[in-house]
Amino acid sequence: MKKLRLPFITLAFISSLFVSSATAQLSHQQIDSLVHETMDTFNVPGMAVAVIKDGEVVHSKGYGIRKVDGKKVDTNTLFGVASNTKAFTSAAIAKLVDQGKIKWNTHVTDVIPEFKLYNGYITRNFTIRDLLSHRGGLDLGQGDLMVFPPHNTTDREEMIHNLRYLKPAYSIRSDFRYNNLMFIVAGEIVERISGMSYERFVMENFVNPLGMDRTAMNYHKIKNHSNEITGYVSVDKELLPVDLSFTDISNPAAGMWSSVNDMSKWVIARLNEGRYGPNKEKQLFSEESAEEMWSPQAIIDIKEGGRYNTHFMSYGLGWFLKDVDSYKQVHHTGGLIGIVSKVLMIPDIDLGIVLLTNRMIGAPLTIIPNAIKDSYLGKEPYDWIGEMHKKMEDSKESANKVVSEVWETVESNKEIPNLEDFEGRYNDPWFGDIRIYEKDGGLYFEAKRAKDFTGELYYYKGDTFVVKWDNRTFMADAYLMFTLDKEGMANSAEMKPISPRTDFSFDFKHLHFKRLEE
Repeated sequence: MKKLRLPFITLAFISSLFVSSATAQLSHQQIDSLVHETMDTFNVPGMAVAVIKDGEVVHSKGYGIRKVDGKKVDTNTLFGVASNTKAFTSAAIAKLVDQGKIKWNTHVTDVIPEFKLYNGYITRNFTIRDLLSHRGGLDLGQGDLMVFPPHNTTDREEMIHNLRYLKPAYSIRSDFRYNNLMFIVAGEIVERISGMSYERFVMENFVNPLGMDRTAMNYHKIKNHSNEITGYVSVDKELLPVDLSFTDISNPAAGMWSSVNDMSKWVIARLNEGRYGPNKEKQLFSEESAEEMWSPQAIIDIKEGGRYNTHFMSYGLGWFLKDVDSYKQVHHTGGLIGIVSKVLMIPDIDLGIVLLTNRMIGAPLTIIPNAIKDSYLGKEPYDWIGEMHKKMEDSKESANKVVSEVWETVESNKEIPNLEDFEGRYNDPWFGDIRIYEKDGGLYFEAKRAKDFTGELYYYKGDTFVVKWDNRTFMADAYLMFTLDKEGMANSAEMKPISPRTDFSFDFKHLHFKRLEE
């Protein structure tokens, strides 16, 4: 396995990214140096990077290896683009709006009568616009464990039904909280209005017209698997390959696989307000819809100022929006277990950047796009690698301290409670059943629907255990906190992740288990 290597980062390297004029763009060689240094610093096996300027691809290249067997990344290598799929879902809705079949403010229940949320008022007033802007009241990642990890058996009909059990974190349209499930509902709207599958609609209306012939709407629809990445996570400083992340019902939120060449075609069309073709005579969607998708819908709290003198940040319809040095920036990131991606555009200067990687680590999503856009904005050189490396190490140190203290407590325990008091079946209304049972002298956790979640329980303190998942690439061990009845028997349980670095899709904190009668 590849070992973590942290090179010495020099100011000479930072300066080498720029030629003498601060307004000159990075050369091919400078981008190469930037990418290689980033990959080495953060132990990323492979990347693909594209830069689009004035309607042309001015840089497109694969770097490193797509798998640890040594096969090289090229510009046609397939990566999971994860949440960069959301822009295609919004575009699909835009197409239907242009056709006069729905409106952005159409109520969801007008299309999906069985759609029901925890609160009746919110249910009645919930619009398609709310689905696409993360402002509907659900918390960050709430409910993701119905579609994540990949062997969950919950189908789309069950997921939509179970939305009624998710207690909102805030009132409708009063806050921004990123949530995948609403985009899955948007995909269902595409199907019901168009009369075809979501996947087919996107392929026929966007992917095929743009000639994105290396793009599939999920991993299982890839026709040729000869040139694709494997995602990796770092466990104890070794890179381990991972499985897929989401189930197929999550395709409208995170399903697409594509190459940097194909994503460049999409970026060019988006920078041209949906126009494409030799003379831009064809249109994916209207200019009005293009503008609507890039208009603020939900306000996001930020700290003003910073390197780019930013004042506002918001979410549009499938896109993040902010001001950078008086320009409008449109972007989105994507993350799967073992994969991250970013698409960034500054329309006023006709600039687009695409970054695809095969390791689950966020620092490159800041470093590479920012260094490239800095050169086009005429900004002075900046040590993005050094800054992000320090932030990552500080975050890891803090999280590792928390995790280490938990396991030290576990190992120091001399006595444990009567394990039989905790055995049994428990149910959460949207997650389904779990079973706690004796195995090899200890307790074991097993989920019925989310079949990836199996692991041994270790006594922590009080009425709390910790779950150590069998799949170590999750990096998501969790507390399991029981409550007892007057007889000392467990009758309910809640969960939360141990590490503050746990990915938000491990949505343990919204689980509320009740013991089932045997």
